[in-house]
Amino acid sequence: MQVLVIGQGGREHAIAWKLAQSPKVTQVFCAPGNAGTEVDARNVDINATDTERLIRFAKETGINLTVVGPEAPLVEGVVDAFRSAGLRIFGPTRSAARLEGSKTFAKTMMRRANVPTADFSSFTDVDDALRYLDEREETPLVVKADGLAAGKGVVVCRNREEAVKAVREMMVERQFGAAGDRIMIEERLNGQELSVLAIVDGRTIVTLEPSQDHKAAHDGDRGPNTGGMGAYSPTPIATPEVMDEVIHRILIPLVHTMRKEGAEYTGVLYAGLMLTSQGIKVLEFNVRLGDPEAQPVLMRLKSDLFDLMWAATSGGLHEFAELEWDERPAVCVVMASEGYPGDYEKGRVIRGLPEAAALSETKVFHAGTSRQGDQVVTSGGRVLGVTALGRDISDAKRKAYTGVKCIRWEGAWCRKDISDKARLA
Repeated sequence: MQVLVIGQGGREHAIAWKLAQSPKVTQVFCAPGNAGTEVDARNVDINATDTERLIRFAKETGINLTVVGPEAPLVEGVVDAFRSAGLRIFGPTRSAARLEGSKTFAKTMMRRANVPTADFSSFTDVDDALRYLDEREETPLVVKADGLAAGKGVVVCRNREEAVKAVREMMVERQFGAAGDRIMIEERLNGQELSVLAIVDGRTIVTLEPSQDHKAAHDGDRGPNTGGMGAYSPTPIATPEVMDEVIHRILIPLVHTMRKEGAEYTGVLYAGLMLTSQGIKVLEFNVRLGDPEAQPVLMRLKSDLFDLMWAATSGGLHEFAELEWDERPAVCVVMASEGYPGDYEKGRVIRGLPEAAALSETKVFHAGTSRQGDQVVTSGGRVLGVTALGRDISDAKRKAYTGVKCIRWEGAWCRKDISDKARLA
């Protein structure tokens, strides 16, 4: 079987790497890929949103299964286009992908499914939004761009002044472009965050091992939100009781409601959750594997990922055996470019990759990298995800940071506390 992975980030490298391990898979292609997928798969110079060329390549090459990594092509309808062309593809349709493409749509679905989430109001007029803030009591809030903003369109505000600033940046200064044409203001939830990823075929839901992301840029969860600075799996806060509630109160009702609304869900369903003193509440739904959650989760997955995704595209998950996992935990530390999540320079030469690759139980997943001649250089904000297995969380963290210390480029940085929350749970 030949598989095409669409995308070029750390998540796509992890997917391609894991799919290549399947005995059923003869070749994995990645479009457009990065310097890491070039090693573990074969890169194809086609942009992730160039649907017409992707379909042409899939037909000419005889691709048996296409897997969509990032959210943008899903929201634009790549799954619908591939299906219309008679090609098998893993991911939700354009209609279902609105769960991530529009936060207002996601909230509407949650209300109809009676899924617990924060109270919210949405706005398309900046004056209405500012008037709403002015009339509210002084309280911590969250301001969100409604559309896609690469995981950075969420501002956690301690007071009204910060909320007003966030609204103006999104709607007046257009910090996130068209994604901020509509914004959402919601109550700020407090507690521990949890990421639960599931594979869905429209009716059957197969959950993956839970993980915990680290969204804030700096240690101690300080600084601006990012696409994610690291993750680990499993997490002790995801007890069997918590997972049972997530499945029965959140995932099943949402999938059932989506089907009733004519947007049957297939692909990955990602629930970003907050464990509050009032119970579990949904922060967001995403329609693809999390990044960087995919890296530690797929590092631990022992079942055949190709079989799992193939079954999801054919409505066969109900026949799928229980997933097999490596019992050892995994920790992923993201190394980023100087300036991220703001402006950053590209093209800085990365050194030490062979030394990190030689470490046991460690894998360096590439995200924002490219090749210039015989050198690997930075090409994005989040550059690498150094991921390691260990006998326990502390050992996995030690191994991951040992890998980090091997790698260097001008301005490279990372958080130093990835997975420490596990000790506090």
